[in-house]
Amino acid sequence: MQHQYIERDSGRIVTERLFGDRMVRLLYHGVRENSPILFRLLTSSWSTYVLGLVNFDRPLLAKRKFLSGCGIDLAECLDPPESLDTARKVFERRIRYLDCRPMPAESDAVVSPADARVLVGSFKESSMIFLKEKFFSFEELLGGWSVWHKDFNGGDFAVFRLTPDKYHYNHTPVAGKVIDFYAIDGDFHSCNPGAVVSIATPYSKNRRVVTVIDTDVPGGTGVGLVAMVEVVALMIGDIVQAYSDVGYDEPRPLEKGIFLAKGQPKSLFRPGSSTDILIFQKGRVRFAADILANMDRSGVESRFTEGFKRPLVETDVRVRSLIAMAAC
Repeated sequence: MQHQYIERDSGRIVTERLFGDRMVRLLYHGVRENSPILFRLLTSSWSTYVLGLVNFDRPLLAKRKFLSGCGIDLAECLDPPESLDTARKVFERRIRYLDCRPMPAESDAVVSPADARVLVGSFKESSMIFLKEKFFSFEELLGGWSVWHKDFNGGDFAVFRLTPDKYHYNHTPVAGKVIDFYAIDGDFHSCNPGAVVSIATPYSKNRRVVTVIDTDVPGGTGVGLVAMVEVVALMIGDIVQAYSDVGYDEPRPLEKGIFLAKGQPKSLFRPGSSTDILIFQKGRVRFAADILANMDRSGVESRFTEGFKRPLVETDVRVRSLIAMAAC
């Protein structure tokens, strides 16, 4: 089955070119079922390192064709085109985000943390977008021992799926103070839609980093507590925390107590496909109407629709674009 999504700017239906789809299908529907030990090896940190090295660090022999095939606009890039001579350098590129990724002016707007394809959901059973324990187990995602379960119980979430061709910096979706920051060890499952629907709650099984932000502070977005979960995947060996107040200048690691301005570079995924998840407190945000409408759009072939037995269509969004507003 092909996988399609909605292009936000035009509203058109696009068929996604799934990188390594044949390999992912073999891994998750052949190796996983017939050789569990080999499957665990291939989704380990060691395999991710080797696959990343082979796929992303070789010199690009047909760079122009590669860039064109990925749909990368060199005019957006800060670095000179000739310096982008490996797939890794292409995927870790920096862009002129102030010009190319404008941000809504409203102080209470929540923005996309990445160039990605997004789905939204709710933990509240009476919600029209109730999706409990489909992409992840809420408690497991934040860590079974986490003190934050009660704060986010009954809240809402947004899942942002980055594809290998995307710009791989994450940006801050809200403004506020970091009140917790921790890493959780785990596997390196693929974020390919076919892989996601084939295993239960994959995002809460992968290695991930959790940042909890208090936005109800002076200068904050005013949408309560927000948990940003950055999830690694197959061929994503690391998440480099590199917050910058201005441009990409003087990047620094995250720590409790620092204030994050909205829309700024926060971290960098090493190349491949990966996922960001935002979790909101109950009743604090309302999602953008077009994202909600697109999820139920008919005539779109989505592997998530097939796997979850309900309409579930992604919208392709740009980093720093509107995702939600503070609830009235």
